[in-house]
Amino acid sequence: MFRTGQPGLGMRVLLSGRARLSRRDGLGRSQTIVELGAGQFLGEVAQLTGKPALADGLALEDVEALMIAPQQIRDMLVAEAHLGERIMRSLVLRRFGLVREGAGPVLIGRSGDLKLLALEGLLHRLGHPYSVADPATDADIRALLEEWGVWHDGEPVVMLADGTLLRDPDERQLAARLGLLPELDSARTYDVAVVGAGPAGLAAAVYAASEGLSVIVFDSHGPGGQAGASARIENYLGFSTGVSGRELAANAFAQAVKFGAEVVIPTRIDRLDCAQAPLQLELQGGQRIASRTVVIATGAAYRKPAIEGLDEVAGRGVYYWASSIEGRLCRGAEVVLVGGGNSAGQAAVFLSTHASRVHLLIRGDSLETSMSRYLIDRLASLGNVVLHARSVVASVRSDAWGLEAVTCNTPEGERVFDTRHLFLFTGASPNTQWLRDCSVEIDDRGFVKTGLAAGVRADTACFALQTNVPGVFAIGDVRNASAKRVAAAVGDGAAVVAEIHQFLSAPSSVA
Repeated sequence: MFRTGQPGLGMRVLLSGRARLSRRDGLGRSQTIVELGAGQFLGEVAQLTGKPALADGLALEDVEALMIAPQQIRDMLVAEAHLGERIMRSLVLRRFGLVREGAGPVLIGRSGDLKLLALEGLLHRLGHPYSVADPATDADIRALLEEWGVWHDGEPVVMLADGTLLRDPDERQLAARLGLLPELDSARTYDVAVVGAGPAGLAAAVYAASEGLSVIVFDSHGPGGQAGASARIENYLGFSTGVSGRELAANAFAQAVKFGAEVVIPTRIDRLDCAQAPLQLELQGGQRIASRTVVIATGAAYRKPAIEGLDEVAGRGVYYWASSIEGRLCRGAEVVLVGGGNSAGQAAVFLSTHASRVHLLIRGDSLETSMSRYLIDRLASLGNVVLHARSVVASVRSDAWGLEAVTCNTPEGERVFDTRHLFLFTGASPNTQWLRDCSVEIDDRGFVKTGLAAGVRADTACFALQTNVPGVFAIGDVRNASAKRVAAAVGDGAAVVAEIHQFLSAPSSVA
């Protein structure tokens, strides 16, 4: 009926007969997932947008099936609330099942390799199933590489489920080969272009698309932003037991797609042209997309601090986030984590479940002024998390494998931690470099000014989140004076849609 990697034509509802759904990985290994009969359907989240199938569908006998195209699926999910909720839940859970079982491409490379981690991180953030194999520890994989004659200087190799072999692909090349990058129509003008798919950007996409606006979303990495890497967010409204950043991002991503938003990941925006009407976004590679409004939701990234020797270990034991990928690398090891905010606290709690010991370094006397109480109490209850107050990293030492030791200045004097894992959650720099050729005003730290700070008149309908450039808005962590919290970012995303409606309905709005 369909094979892994083939373009998805939609969801198939079995009217009669039986079919088998099976997963297949890049090494040709196949395993039955489930057998389905009349009244059941074949499909998962990819069918919402016509992305390539992630499993094989085999008819076990004569089958009669109803094909529901992607647009029809999305229309049904919105129009039939009760049925739509059940189907959407099934689609999402089926995707999680494929991810858990490791279907899809096999990433082959040395554990901890920077290029391999980049590919793994992309698929992890996109919620795309994959598995990883290290030739150093897997004799069968090593033999296969020798048979193929493709192992060269340890560069990553990717085996796709259809048998295609990719040698040392970058993130965008892998995404394109997996069919994750849609064909864009440069002649089309969107109502809303959202740059950044963190909590703020995804919230804006969900609310704008659900209210009938044409929406396109870009992100150079993956959905979720910094929050997407959080192992557990416990103070987010409505989740009494907490929610992982990955789960929150995956559900928001699926929600945006459900309402018809186009999501283009990974794609970098190189510049914003504010001199034309409509506004123009220039993508990597030179293609341009036109939109009547642009929402800047690019967030902020942790700064690289001035630490002696840090450049020599970039990508070799130094991390600026803590996902399950980094957790696996740190299993049973001692790690050093620098930072006193909530993100640092969440990372320390998560890493404590993998590392033998987590050394948490902060500049101040305590965590009281920078971290939520529940996280402080949680850290205090963990026996393998050690807090080092009034401590800073002075230098790092490396060997042929990467990071080897971290030297810190503490109240007791110099201390050396023998570790291969350093996590840095210090300060945040806004991702606004792509605005350099536009007249959007930023403050002295690089954050985007909005509302009164941007000189927008108080009597202007589109006020609080609009920049000094009409039709250009900023939300979330990239906005100056914003509260750096997930809930606040989501609030910005919801609020900006009301301002966009006001702008688009005004006689002077961009045509």
